[in-house]
Amino acid sequence: MEEVLRSLTIRCFHVMNVEFGSKVNLSNGTLTIPGMYDELADKFDNVSNLSVSIIEPKKHDIEINTIMDIMPISTKVLGELGEGITHTLTGVYVMLTGGDEEGNQMHEFGSSEGILKEKLKLGRAGTPNEDDYIIHIDITLKPGLSFTRSLAFSMFQICDSIIHPIRDILKMKNGKDADEKHVYHDQVKKDKTRIAIVKQVAGQGAMYDNLLYMKEPSGIEGGVSIIDIGNMPVVLTPNEYRDGALRSLT
Repeated sequence: MEEVLRSLTIRCFHVMNVEFGSKVNLSNGTLTIPGMYDELADKFDNVSNLSVSIIEPKKHDIEINTIMDIMPISTKVLGELGEGITHTLTGVYVMLTGGDEEGNQMHEFGSSEGILKEKLKLGRAGTPNEDDYIIHIDITLKPGLSFTRSLAFSMFQICDSIIHPIRDILKMKNGKDADEKHVYHDQVKKDKTRIAIVKQVAGQGAMYDNLLYMKEPSGIEGGVSIIDIGNMPVVLTPNEYRDGALRSLT
């Protein structure tokens, strides 16, 4: 006998082309994004330059600053993380890189600056496939800044602010137009072995941080740092984990 506790529906919309335009748009498999974000950069005193570029499939022979994060573009349409309906884009990922004007990289233990194809393993869980587009957000900081937790977090906030208008468009997509639909159930199977998976995550500060229970899948806003809760154990349901309720900032 099985008892379904909650259900999560993930609808996937496949992106076949990414291009620059005057505003964010998603139509007929083409994602359009602005190329300039000067107003956003001006809000953060520590930022010297903010650039957004589009890396086309199989064109990874480019030089980058250290990779701070690679993330999908997803949004909640109904319910909270772990239940309801989530829309997500396939065929495109966002990559955040960063350094300062003097060439110092935003990393702690080991950096990944250099030629992208030599630093990024494609086709793995959490990384783009060879045929995926990459929206590359690169943040250059002013020189002489101390690498602190708040400084690193501000760079993730900038990245999330660029992603959010895409989420707003994705949220309004008609579910009937989805290219794929997957339904996942959190369920209890009576008289069966109960299994818990233990995942150890980093919580030391700066780039070694993780957020829980953000408002959007793999987002920033509303998230609680595991450092701020004293690195205490937290229980997540399978669907919360699947829906991006744990955001790694490492």
